[in-house]
Amino acid sequence: MSHYVIGIEIGGTKLQLALGQGTAAIFQGFWRGQVEAASGAAAIRERIRQAIPELLQQSNVSRDDVAGIGIAFGGPVDTDRGVTLVSHQVGGWQDFPLVDWVRSELGWAATLQNDADSAALAEFRYGAGQGFDPCMYLTIGSGIGGGLVTGGRIFRGSGSGALEIGHLRPGQLPQHLPLGGETVEAIGSGFGITERARLAIQDYRATAAYVQSQFGSTNPQATSVDPVFQSRLEPGRRRFATLLDLAGGDVDRINTTLVAQAAAAGDPLSLGLLADATHAIGWAISQAITLINPARIVIGGGVSLMGEELFFAPVRRACEHFVFPPFRGIAEIVPSQLGEEVVVHGAVAVAAAEFLNRRTT
Repeated sequence: MSHYVIGIEIGGTKLQLALGQGTAAIFQGFWRGQVEAASGAAAIRERIRQAIPELLQQSNVSRDDVAGIGIAFGGPVDTDRGVTLVSHQVGGWQDFPLVDWVRSELGWAATLQNDADSAALAEFRYGAGQGFDPCMYLTIGSGIGGGLVTGGRIFRGSGSGALEIGHLRPGQLPQHLPLGGETVEAIGSGFGITERARLAIQDYRATAAYVQSQFGSTNPQATSVDPVFQSRLEPGRRRFATLLDLAGGDVDRINTTLVAQAAAAGDPLSLGLLADATHAIGWAISQAITLINPARIVIGGGVSLMGEELFFAPVRRACEHFVFPPFRGIAEIVPSQLGEEVVVHGAVAVAAAEFLNRRTT
């Protein structure tokens, strides 16, 4: 009889595999790699093919002792058909039959879930959501997703998923920077924060270059400079000096980690970016609370690792401002207890339920 399952997390920036039994937050083996989004889905599948023998070897477990594979995918999926619908970070996943690929190429049965749904189950069973039903989970990482566990089961809506909170559109929320897309994900995700930082700096540089060509100076005090451009140049490079210095002057090196470091050092642009992000996220959570009224809200993902001062406290303030007043204060917003492994914990849990018959999801 097979005693183990393999969980696979396919994200926008990382690939994680774990071997376990799904009875607790314990792995017998663990493998982690980075995802190069530009390389596409085929490269990720090849990494999975190469990683599984390494995982089995380090765990001292044979292929025959593995009952099946659970996949947690960073994007919408059709669980019943075992098909990934799309990835918003990596090309090549549109309508891809991932469960069939695992069966034919790797030789195991598999089950497929969205990454946030899988993480929600993991936190409900092993982490910060234990004892709270319904438990809502949000992942704020390269993208933004959500999952809900109610009655001990993943809530999937009509079948293809639910709680896609990152794709809500906040509309006319006040923003420090009217840049980038209109969804919560475009404002508050890791990719969104990074893109908006780069756009802000590029916008300033384009303005400065235009003013130089037209007026012969980028000094905002120069009398020849048009007042419209004066107001855009006046704050000057001081707005993002710390951030750009951390990036070595290279806009393409800017990422969310550097934005957080610059914000902690008082960089005005970075502080504005994070204020917009947490404001939009808090607004989105308030909408979900109004509709679902969960008992607890758990947040994980790389952006949430900015911590209490830069992330959790402003998210809570924004949520309290917008939420339906009778539901205010019912659901505490807390960090994930399972950290960066939460999604792959969920993938193992889902696989164990499917292939080891320990429990249902």
